[in-house]
Amino acid sequence: MRWADTTTLLFFLAAVVLGGSNFVAVHFSNRELDPFWGAGLRFVLAGLVFVALAFALRVVPRGRALAGAVAFGLLNYGASYALLCVGLLQAPAALAAAVVSLVPLLTFVLAVAGRLESLRWSGVAGGAVAVAGTGLLFADQLRGSVGPGALLALLGGAFCIAAATVVAKVLPRAHPIGTNAAGALPGGALLIALSIASGERIAAPMAPETWIALAYLALPGTVVLFAAVLLVVMRWTASATSYVTVLFPLVAVPVGAVLAGELVSAQFLTGAALVMAGAYIGVSGGRIRRPVLR
Repeated sequence: MRWADTTTLLFFLAAVVLGGSNFVAVHFSNRELDPFWGAGLRFVLAGLVFVALAFALRVVPRGRALAGAVAFGLLNYGASYALLCVGLLQAPAALAAAVVSLVPLLTFVLAVAGRLESLRWSGVAGGAVAVAGTGLLFADQLRGSVGPGALLALLGGAFCIAAATVVAKVLPRAHPIGTNAAGALPGGALLIALSIASGERIAAPMAPETWIALAYLALPGTVVLFAAVLLVVMRWTASATSYVTVLFPLVAVPVGAVLAGELVSAQFLTGAALVMAGAYIGVSGGRIRRPVLR
């Protein structure tokens, strides 16, 4: 593969760092806010920022671009987070990470089926190595049985992430800020509706650390993160971009070690090396497309 320019690679790495750090921020946010309500509030706040930026930059999507952006938002912000939250009610976080590591493979299959990408063994091999690495990362935590409902919910969440990435790739050329402006609010509204339907406690956070976590999740953890992801997907293939998800634990675990006193083992370092190898194999096979912003 010819590597993208330095800017694109930096956006990819920024998305990895922000997405991985989000897991730690969510840990603090969930101490006070119920899962659906916390995620919905986060995305609505981020959506309002996106809308303000979109109007200021005059990049509000219209027509097919608007419809596609709403579909992207319902999948990326709404359905994926809802299903992952449902799965995590019974499944451990380690199993969720292992299932989410399937996202690159799922994205590759969807992209090939939609004729966005050609069948290449680097896409299969990279995804398989990344899954193996993630399994090694959390091997000690993957013991025990989980009900089929929780497992299906996690698989559904991973599928929605993959589908959202493919949808982002086929959208009419639009600015990442405009696409997220039209997507974050519907996705957040869906989560808030689920929060109300499930009887969660609807209340503003009280603790200062919850407000700090929520502010981080809404601004850098959503606005910067998803703007960066969409910029990358405009330049790389959908499957190459999706490797951002399997790299999240490589940031989440060390950050958790610093902020929450969690341990980093030699097994984690071995698994991390496998994950990075899988990401390199998968990303290096993605062809680059230059974005056209308007």
